[in-house]
Amino acid sequence: MPYFSLKFKAAAIIPALLIIFFCSSAYAQTTPAAETAKPQAATGVTVLIDKFFKTYKEDTRKAVIDLFKTNPLIDSSKLTDLIDKINKEREPMGKYAGKELISQKKASNSLVLYSYLVKHELQPVRFTFMFYKPKNEWIIYRFYFDGNVETELQNSAKL
Repeated sequence: MPYFSLKFKAAAIIPALLIIFFCSSAYAQTTPAAETAKPQAATGVTVLIDKFFKTYKEDTRKAVIDLFKTNPLIDSSKLTDLIDKINKEREPMGKYAGKELISQKKASNSLVLYSYLVKHELQPVRFTFMFYKPKNEWIIYRFYFDGNVETELQNSAKL
């Protein structure tokens, strides 16, 4: 009788240990993937940004106006001032040569920020877009541009 009870205990313990082993190894394999996942881009936002840069290559005015059409609260006189400032900065930089994403931040599902290095023949400039989604559509919420890209790089190098 003692042989039967030892055999029964072993038969019950071994499958339990196998289940624990397989469950813990499956969990260990999924954990790193979750930690390294990158934030997904907001689809509508990237379409607006790509359209902006495609138009910006040829026409600053049209690119800015098209971008700000998404937000009906924008004052058109301030928009004209913004276009004039960008054009004034753009002239000495040379022709547009492309863009590179510097950073992408997601404050929530309704507020995102994209910062781009905008390359020109002679020097870069940074464009920062902030988009807000009050209901179903993304609108431009804030737009910044500056030529002090090297200051950001120097500050990031400080310990």
